[in-house]
Amino acid sequence: MIGVFKEFRDFLMRGNVVDLAVAVVIGAAFAALVNSLVSDILTPVIGVIIGKPDFSSLSFTIRSSVFNYGNFLNALITFLSVTAAIFFFIIKPMNTLNRLRGVNDAQGADQTELLTEIRDELRRQNRPN
Repeated sequence: MIGVFKEFRDFLMRGNVVDLAVAVVIGAAFAALVNSLVSDILTPVIGVIIGKPDFSSLSFTIRSSVFNYGNFLNALITFLSVTAAIFFFIIKPMNTLNRLRGVNDAQGADQTELLTEIRDELRRQNRPN
């Protein structure tokens, strides 16, 4: 029984498990921050421009079917805000840092060439005779 606990402890202490746990916690905090940005700042600004501060009540009806497109607009604004924040605050700085450190994407190019060769070989093998 002690061996199982030791094995479980070793599993938890692996770098990738701890990194994943930290990423989930930071991701949740980041999502809360972006949701607040969207609901408390962006949506009211858009509401001032369009004249409707809360989109969740926007809907239309066709033959007694109600389409709540306002909720979709809120989700779309949140999605675009999250992706923009990730791009501008994580991806762009990491790309700049990697460029300054001299890290290139040569390994990715090699992998792409290899996958292309595999694809071409599979196509040759699957050609009808």
